[in-house]
Amino acid sequence: MLKKLRRTLLAAAIAGNAGAAGAAAPMTLQDYLALNGPAPARHVAYGAAPSQFAELFLPAGAGPFPVAVIIHGGCWTQAFGGIVQMRAMAGELAAQGVAVWNVEYRRYDEPGGGYPGMYQDVATALDRLRALAPEHRLDLSRVVLIGHSAGGHLAQWAAARARLPRGSPLYVADPLPVPVVISLGGLADLRREQALIKSSCERDMAQLAGVASAARPDIFSDTSPAELLPAGVRTVLIHGEHDDIAPLRVGQDYARRAQAAGDAAEVLVLPGGSHYDEVAPASPSWSIIAAQVRQALGLPR
Repeated sequence: MLKKLRRTLLAAAIAGNAGAAGAAAPMTLQDYLALNGPAPARHVAYGAAPSQFAELFLPAGAGPFPVAVIIHGGCWTQAFGGIVQMRAMAGELAAQGVAVWNVEYRRYDEPGGGYPGMYQDVATALDRLRALAPEHRLDLSRVVLIGHSAGGHLAQWAAARARLPRGSPLYVADPLPVPVVISLGGLADLRREQALIKSSCERDMAQLAGVASAARPDIFSDTSPAELLPAGVRTVLIHGEHDDIAPLRVGQDYARRAQAAGDAAEVLVLPGGSHYDEVAPASPSWSIIAAQVRQALGLPR
């Protein structure tokens, strides 16, 4: 994404002028970086590192509340925002009666990030919900995982953790089950999408999946959700019509692979949407995304 994001920034003035003439213009990187939302009800550390925390957003009322776990993207790096931008989505979902767990994690360019730390962070944050549920009346029978871009990869991975090989350092015996995962412009098939991830994000697989060893000859065996199929979850893959970071073809290819393995998977297109409309409640695309979140949680659409 680095090269493409730099091109987006250089073109931002032109895109902004075009957007002024029509509110439905696809969102730019600058629009995305400007996203923010309300402060969370709680900031919860799940480790000692600065990025090992998550934010809990709570709706009004007594609960019990369904839960959306949201995982930001940004090419697995610190360079392109992250948890702050996802507060816009978190605030909107909380206003609709959904508790939101907004997850931060150590990215590849942070101490302890990459493999295995990045994955362990996401897993630890997700499983921490069990400890929080009684106090905050979270209904963990109604949970949906939502990830954007690189976070789509991590959300799909987290939903498939029950399939991890026992010898992996990422294996846990009793991961929190999640029946539905919504991937927003996700890049989840690390093996088959290596070239795209390199061109879109300038990421090498060693940064995301570690290096091979005698004990772990296949670096994708515990890092790529596509290698963990069938995961026993329903996957909704949503891509903007104009997403050139994770094009529609990526979701379609993953859905075919998941369906062939026996999992439920579907692909939706955001008409006129970009890679950034996928996470913006002010975008015309939001109604499509919100409807999928509500459906996943058993709420009226």
